[in-house]
Amino acid sequence: MLNGRNRPLGFAENPEALARQRHLFYVVDWLPPEFGAVGQYAMLFAREIARSGRDVSLIGLGSGPRQVSVEKLEKGSLEIIRVPAKHYNKSGLMVRLIWSLRANLRLISEVVRDPRSNNGQLLFTGAPPFMLFYAVFARSLRSMRLIYRITDFYPEVLVEALGKKSLALSLFSKLTWWFRRRVDEFEALGNDQRRLLISGGIAAARITLKRDVPPTRIMGNEMPAQRPANLRHERILLYSGNYGVAHEVETVVQGLIRHREAGGSFGLWLNASGSNIDAILARLRAARVPVAHTQPGPLEQLPHLLAVADAHLISLRTNFAGLVLPSKIYGCLNSKRPILFVGPRSSDVHSLCVETQHPEYAQVEPGDAAGFALALERFEHLTTDRSRTCFNLARSSI
Repeated sequence: MLNGRNRPLGFAENPEALARQRHLFYVVDWLPPEFGAVGQYAMLFAREIARSGRDVSLIGLGSGPRQVSVEKLEKGSLEIIRVPAKHYNKSGLMVRLIWSLRANLRLISEVVRDPRSNNGQLLFTGAPPFMLFYAVFARSLRSMRLIYRITDFYPEVLVEALGKKSLALSLFSKLTWWFRRRVDEFEALGNDQRRLLISGGIAAARITLKRDVPPTRIMGNEMPAQRPANLRHERILLYSGNYGVAHEVETVVQGLIRHREAGGSFGLWLNASGSNIDAILARLRAARVPVAHTQPGPLEQLPHLLAVADAHLISLRTNFAGLVLPSKIYGCLNSKRPILFVGPRSSDVHSLCVETQHPEYAQVEPGDAAGFALALERFEHLTTDRSRTCFNLARSSI
């Protein structure tokens, strides 16, 4: 039986009390141990919410069989559901689209089939892409309250990746904004995202700024991982994470070539995956710039990986500012190593480095290869006495 506000009788009228009575479903793409920043952060936030007294179901993808585990915490509980899915080739747009549509269907089915979803809450993210449409559908079926942690803006990311606009994409973008306005609450990762939401017609009162945090404990004094063999006698510029269409390439490649031609000592370690990796490797190797590539390893090894850097590289194309926010910034800040950001000042990456008064930070506009080389030269002159003690990093390959 429902009251005049379409809520079951017996629900508290106080909004905070009402929220605590509702079961929370938290839906993301890949859950650890699979690689993916969104899932890593979701594990942290879901456990934090459960400790506050909520009953939470965290639903994500896994490469193995379906798994369900339950953690009973002091005040609440955390249920973790891993839905089987296959990895895919990220370079094929149509393959990615079909995979996303199927993954979204599997994930949202876990929600709507659960009787606890009736009048519950659904917290979802921008990964997998287009979950927004499935979430609004679940709301209509189960009278759910929607919370959108807008990690990436789709289809805007797709439009920028294609480098062109069409009538179909324009209409799809307008439809997406119509669906976004059906969402009850937004969690923005940064002020750049918040500005985009407001400019799209979302009321400021419905937007909460909730930044990410380092996915694991990083103190800045960890034992460094072992350096790749061909970078053993070089200073290391480390890029860790995904290097895809949203990340600046030309400035990094040309800047490193200039740096080495001027007698610089930095080489590049790409501990990363993504569509731009092969092109960067080929161009730097052709120019005889020292470069190594490894696949991202287990999360528990991340602090040791970050500790090996003589400087961290973060890159973002100007037109992707606000559409995505490189989550690696939090780990880089905590590692207390120099940071070189190739990207616009409008990004929250720049804001965070300035606000935290990171002492060894340089920002270079995309296209400024000379500025990139000068930043590396400046980092070379920093006095460092970090230990070279190291251990083997799992899953590495040069």
